[in-house]
Amino acid sequence: MTIRVRLTLLYGTLFAVAGALLLALTYLLLATQLTWIAPPPEIFDEPPLDPLLQREADLRRFVMAGAAGLGVMTVVSVGLGWVMAGRALRPLRTMTAAARDISARNLHQRLAMTGPGDEIKNLADTFDGLLARVESAFEAQRRFVANASHELRTPLTFERTLLEVALADPAATADGLRRVCGRALEVNGHQERLIEALLTLARSQRGLDHREPLDLASITGDLLSDVSDRVEAELHPASATGDPRLVERLVANLVDNARRHNTKDGWVRVWTGVHEGRPSLRVSNSGPRIPLALMGELFQPFRRMGSARTGEGLGLGLSIVAAIAAAHDARVDARPIPDGGLEVLVAF
Repeated sequence: MTIRVRLTLLYGTLFAVAGALLLALTYLLLATQLTWIAPPPEIFDEPPLDPLLQREADLRRFVMAGAAGLGVMTVVSVGLGWVMAGRALRPLRTMTAAARDISARNLHQRLAMTGPGDEIKNLADTFDGLLARVESAFEAQRRFVANASHELRTPLTFERTLLEVALADPAATADGLRRVCGRALEVNGHQERLIEALLTLARSQRGLDHREPLDLASITGDLLSDVSDRVEAELHPASATGDPRLVERLVANLVDNARRHNTKDGWVRVWTGVHEGRPSLRVSNSGPRIPLALMGELFQPFRRMGSARTGEGLGLGLSIVAAIAAAHDARVDARPIPDGGLEVLVAF
């Protein structure tokens, strides 16, 4: 049964029940509150009925007439209910038809319902908001796939060119071929790191499979013990829950980004502790000045500051940080340092 049929039956049933209750109440009032008085016998050709019998006859005729009227009006109410249910559900039919026409190729289309701000209008606005988020996700996915394809194709093309040139040289020596193989291995290592980063990003965006207690200070301390560069560390206990391997990758990416994008004889500072009641990690460094307008782009995949697309770095470090933080329901705040450099705070 469609909603229209169910609403029509509901309207008809409610009208019939209400009408029956009204008829019963009226009958009760007539039977208890009114008094039948016999009229003078001279106005009748025949002797009048006894007042009690007349009362019963009148009440019986009233019930029969009321029941007949109730039946007719119930049929009318069902018809009116069918019409009104159709009018009330017309916006839903419009929304359904519009939603069927929306596909991956026209996600920009919206329902754009007009009218009073009732529940149906709120539903349409909510659906439009959902479409906007889906469209944004589709566009981000398209850009990501295009960028990833470019990043993978460039080293493959370079590696293929190296090998083809070496094989085409009839006078190639063993040392020359060894150098070519070394270059090919370097390019292969770049591809391996890129694929590993892409897998980490995909895993982070999927969410966490499990959570367990962890300490940001302990994870950061273990990581910094393997860093040869001088890093100023102030590590206070900061207990949180999450995936320790992903959190370690987040810390490693922040520290690596701070070391990579630094000035000569610059500094890198790492702090862990409780900030505004939340276990937090802060990584800051000296470095080139970053325009405030470009801060949002730093956490997008394959965005690099001050280097070419094929330059140093994969362009995925901070986007992986953002994805891991989102998987842990953590907040990431980044701000440029006035004298140059970047400060990133991750609050779990």
